[in-house]
Amino acid sequence: MKRLESIKRIMVLWLSFVGLLFHTAVYAYVWFNYYYPAISKFTARFKFYKNGHLLILGIYFVLLFFFFHTYGGLKVGYLKPMEIFFSQFFSLLFVNIITYLQISLMNNWLIQPEYFIGAMLVQLLIAAVWIAICNLLYRKVFPPRKMLLIYGERSIDDILRKFASRKDKYNIVKCLNITEGIDKIEQEISDKYGAVVLWDIPTADRNKLLKFCYGRSMRVYMMPKIPDVLVQGSDQLHLFDTPILLTREYALTVEQRITKRLIDIVCALILVILTSPIMLITAICIKCYDKGPVLYKQVRCTMGGKEFWIMKFRSMRVDAEKDGVARLASKNDNRITPIGKFIRAVRIDELPQLFNILSGDMSFIGPRPERPEIIKQYVEEMPEFVFRMKVKAGLAGYAQVYGKYNTTPYDKLKLDLSYIENYSVWLDIKLMLLTLKILIQAESTEGVESSQVTAMKASDKAEE
Repeated sequence: MKRLESIKRIMVLWLSFVGLLFHTAVYAYVWFNYYYPAISKFTARFKFYKNGHLLILGIYFVLLFFFFHTYGGLKVGYLKPMEIFFSQFFSLLFVNIITYLQISLMNNWLIQPEYFIGAMLVQLLIAAVWIAICNLLYRKVFPPRKMLLIYGERSIDDILRKFASRKDKYNIVKCLNITEGIDKIEQEISDKYGAVVLWDIPTADRNKLLKFCYGRSMRVYMMPKIPDVLVQGSDQLHLFDTPILLTREYALTVEQRITKRLIDIVCALILVILTSPIMLITAICIKCYDKGPVLYKQVRCTMGGKEFWIMKFRSMRVDAEKDGVARLASKNDNRITPIGKFIRAVRIDELPQLFNILSGDMSFIGPRPERPEIIKQYVEEMPEFVFRMKVKAGLAGYAQVYGKYNTTPYDKLKLDLSYIENYSVWLDIKLMLLTLKILIQAESTEGVESSQVTAMKASDKAEE
């Protein structure tokens, strides 16, 4: 098993390296045949030798690797082919824009972009072919992993549906309830499985099975409980002759809060300037459609439960909540206007929140702010829901990047706590970049199923 995993890793790394070389080769062709001759002719003293050309191509390769790694463009076999393509699309777009500006600086003026546009189209074609070949090769060499799912009292329908969506990678062939007994389960594990899924079982049983699988080099997929997520962000101390884990009483240090606020102010000001034409056109369209108000203001909660008025472009009818009852948007919600459907799909409705960021009520990255009424409903089922208010609410967040609009509140809570407990400035920057990718993924803006509004998916059993 270890040898197979090593071969798989080497194969993925090799395929990734080859893909990066192909894209760099396209840029090298454009550089040597069009841009270098143009700028060396325009600037008489500009002349590169061998090392200079290698440096230019090396910078391009490193930038590609950075963005591909950030967006997941190299995760062959892990992400779906279309997800990898979108990841590579965004990566190539950013790298080519950066490189275009780099060459323009060498030229002391903007250069003609058509060659970069042509290179981008060729690279996208190469990406599509490369992804298809890699995916086919990966599936042929590494068939879906046979898995045993061990569960407790909580329903397994949701987790089975999620694993079933990736039949190309996972194959749950059997499910066993923890009430079958540890001995029977350990005997079953030893037989014929490539991995084990531990789904919401009591902590004592989970720990026994985890050590059993670890001792036999068996891969384990484990759904963490909230205390597990909190421990992720702990510091390891060596005060004595035994490891000690320290979980701090505050979420972000003073330095982190200052840096985060500076980034928020600078980025919000830049985006307000860049998107002001879009906001103006959106405001005119909303006003012309039904003569109602352009902005929709609503009370939300941020750090420490502090209430503030969040601003969004109105996407629903004026009388959407005339009964005064707060409710989440659902799939095919007839309260959403035609203009609202569009601005929600491309997230234009969120742009006024840039002013909430400038005022200090929100941050660019953080848990999404909820309404006090909905928080009260969640806290009745999940008292731990208040933990997510240890930091400012965000325009985008960990749960928006790695979850969906209709991800259960309990799972969103765990994602938000993962962000809080593992916070770093780099994590904020990475989530900002990843947010651009999810803007075009429809599932990230889906409404919730009606049953999800009332069923919180969390119980005391989940924390035993």
